[in-house]
Amino acid sequence: MRASAPTTGGDGPRVIVILIEAALAEELRSALRSFGLRMLQKTVICAVLATSVVSASAEVSFRNDVMAAISKAGCNLGTCHGNATGKGGFKLSLRGQDADFDFKALARDASGRRVNAFAAEKSLLLAKGTNQLAHEGGKKLDLQGWEYQVLRDWIAAGMPRDDATAPKVTKLAVTPTEAVLDEPASTVQIQVQATFADGTQRDVTERAIYEPLQNGLVEVSKSGLVKRLQFGEPSILVRFLNQSVPVRLTFVKANPVFAWSQPRRNSKIDAHVFDKLKTLRMNPSAVCGDDVFIRRAWLDLCGMIPPADTARAFAADQSPDKRARLIDQLLVRPEFADFWALKWADVLKVESRTLDKTGMQAFHDWIRDAIAQNRPVNELVRDMIASRGSTYHEPASNFYRANRTPEARAVAAAQVFLGTRLQCAQCHNHPFDRWTQDAYYNWSAVFARVDYKIIGDNKRRDKSDKHEFNGEQIVFLNARLSVENPRTGDTAKAKFLGGDLAKPADKEDELQAAANWLTSAQHPLFAKSQVNRIWYHLFGRGLVDPVDDMRLTNPASHPKLLEELAQDFIRSGFDLRHIIRSIMLSKTYQLEAAPNDTNAADTINYSHRIPRRLSAEQLIDSLHTSLRVNPNFEGWTPGTRASQMPGPMNGRGSPNPMSPEAFLVQFGRPKRELTCECERGGDTSLGQIFQFIGGPTITRVITDKYNRLGSLAKQPDNGAAVRDLYWSLLTRAPTADESKVMESLLASAQDRRGALEDIAWSLVNAKEFLLCR
Repeated sequence: MRASAPTTGGDGPRVIVILIEAALAEELRSALRSFGLRMLQKTVICAVLATSVVSASAEVSFRNDVMAAISKAGCNLGTCHGNATGKGGFKLSLRGQDADFDFKALARDASGRRVNAFAAEKSLLLAKGTNQLAHEGGKKLDLQGWEYQVLRDWIAAGMPRDDATAPKVTKLAVTPTEAVLDEPASTVQIQVQATFADGTQRDVTERAIYEPLQNGLVEVSKSGLVKRLQFGEPSILVRFLNQSVPVRLTFVKANPVFAWSQPRRNSKIDAHVFDKLKTLRMNPSAVCGDDVFIRRAWLDLCGMIPPADTARAFAADQSPDKRARLIDQLLVRPEFADFWALKWADVLKVESRTLDKTGMQAFHDWIRDAIAQNRPVNELVRDMIASRGSTYHEPASNFYRANRTPEARAVAAAQVFLGTRLQCAQCHNHPFDRWTQDAYYNWSAVFARVDYKIIGDNKRRDKSDKHEFNGEQIVFLNARLSVENPRTGDTAKAKFLGGDLAKPADKEDELQAAANWLTSAQHPLFAKSQVNRIWYHLFGRGLVDPVDDMRLTNPASHPKLLEELAQDFIRSGFDLRHIIRSIMLSKTYQLEAAPNDTNAADTINYSHRIPRRLSAEQLIDSLHTSLRVNPNFEGWTPGTRASQMPGPMNGRGSPNPMSPEAFLVQFGRPKRELTCECERGGDTSLGQIFQFIGGPTITRVITDKYNRLGSLAKQPDNGAAVRDLYWSLLTRAPTADESKVMESLLASAQDRRGALEDIAWSLVNAKEFLLCR
């Protein structure tokens, strides 16, 4: 649409002519005829909001200029009009993801009252944006700024629309994308160039948006000048229209006395980690002692501290390869299968409310057997995605029983197996990732035909709880089921996430096709997400963190290391034990927790071990095994350890506060209602402190008359008794001072058993017991 100049002719009628789209012109003529208005004697004003395609001579592009201005001003952020419900009756698409929606919101909604083509400066859009009229969001536009000028010129031109014809941005070239800046350097200028579909290029440094991804490290001006606030490794997301590029900077503090310690490297893992530490002027900490290593290895692989005799023998062994041999021994122990099955069960929602106790046990045992047999991880995942049949006799089908809707299945498969969070894309395009709402529902459509046949009564304890089931179910494919895309109202097309249409090969269905696609060696995310999760379980932090949020805007701390581990995983045939062994043999894994004067502030570069509180299962299993107490959890065979239980018995209300189940809940055991590692709590609380000071579970273990303390009470050698307790609970010998104090306590005690209990209480409350260092 284009407006002509006003025409006058003597005393004749003054006419303002607006050239409009033919269809709208005909509608207007019909409306005038219906009112009998064939001619206006004085003034004819045809004020029609534009919907037509802009002419080739237009200077302002709605797609490439107006949308950029709205985004730069921040009007379409989630805290403003990009909110799901908008603000003040005005809603825009989140971060400008839907140009068609935004055009209608700006030019048509509210009868077009937000724009005034005849007096653009008086448009409500500009008056509020400049805060000339009261605006809850404050001033967003400067009268001299390019954003204001673009919007004003667009409105004055009659709000031309070109989102269907204007060339899209196809590439964003950002300089620099990585940089290391040594003190005194404190600033860096980011330059941005956009390439469009027609081959044209344009400097958009002033128009791009700069978003620091960490708080407090840098501030970035509107023109892309980065200023250091603190030393560290800030990441900045650079956005322009539909393109985004992360920039990774490293601001290094000057340290003229720094000397690189030339640490020995065991593997390529160490090469990647140590090279970065050298750049950051950090020396890695020393390698941990044997007592620390064996405790760490047992906790990480088997979920409990080592037996005292085993730890003593390891410390006495002088063989240079003893750490490698220990790792190999632990990887084939049944406790390894128990503990790593627990990790998988956490994110696969293995719990009793949805699966019932029989299904929960079957699913857990299937996972555990796969780990015990060292089945390739891609086979394990492929079996789950392609599964169907009885949830009792085909245990992998419980993956679908646990996820009852196509959307839940799509989210679970992406998050657990690809390390990708899709939840945001259910309602709108993902604000921080490339997934659109259409991609979300097309991926959900892959799982749309999954259905259930309920065997027998399947009675619920709670009839209002639609997620509770009790009885066998048959998972099958129902050709009549589909998924609707709420944005379009159409049936979603089954497409692989970020890929092509889900076209099964001969004798395949969409689940089998999805299983093969997702677990392929060529998939860009599967291997990376799995090795990242393994790394997380061994270090407490993933190379990408959070571990299930792999995206462009959340880059890995060591991207080349992640890629190398993924390729090694593929070459090994997706061998879980191989990757664990490789990581644990590295010097990086074996560093001690004590920092040195160069790395004390580091929490993300693996320069030293970051201590972690033991998990609920690690704590209670370590207590039971170290003090030789038989576990007894309600509903399970006596002797069943916490890490052997297939899952929580949800739906029965809160456990008895005096029970060991309550202890597990207190220390963060998840209900397994989410497909997220974040559901497992790792925080400390006052209730946990009370549990260890005098809680019923700890009291029962320490005062059990048949436990280890009973035999130690008969040990006449005070020194031997103290050494046994230290090796049993702390995996080390007592220091000379500790021995003196504890032996004196035993020597003066009238109640030897009571004195040993006091020593045990003090040791289980020590940080050395509570933490994996």
